[in-house]
Amino acid sequence: MSARSSRRKGADFERAVRRRLAAVFGERHVQRGQQVPGAAAVPDVVAPGLVIECKAGRRTAARPALRQAVDEARGRRGWPVAVCRNDRRGTTVTMRFEDFVALVRDWHELRIQAV
Repeated sequence: MSARSSRRKGADFERAVRRRLAAVFGERHVQRGQQVPGAAAVPDVVAPGLVIECKAGRRTAARPALRQAVDEARGRRGWPVAVCRNDRRGTTVTMRFEDFVALVRDWHELRIQAV
């Protein structure tokens, strides 16, 4: 696969992730990051409480993608998350366990308040 088609595949996946999350949070609350060569790292997608690094390819590496999301989350509010899709496979989400526990705790507290 050429570098150009690889970038296009990645951008298409970022748009798909953004659309799925916009269906949950609303269009104006979910954005794709604008990558500028030579500038500071920018997350691929930002949603309320989430800083997301997206990877799509033949064999994606979730741990390095998560490390990238952690780096990009510095100075931002939100849990770093890696969203990865291998060719002809399902999409997975990877996050640090302590972030997962905090997310589930917040969700559970909101759920209890709603009852």
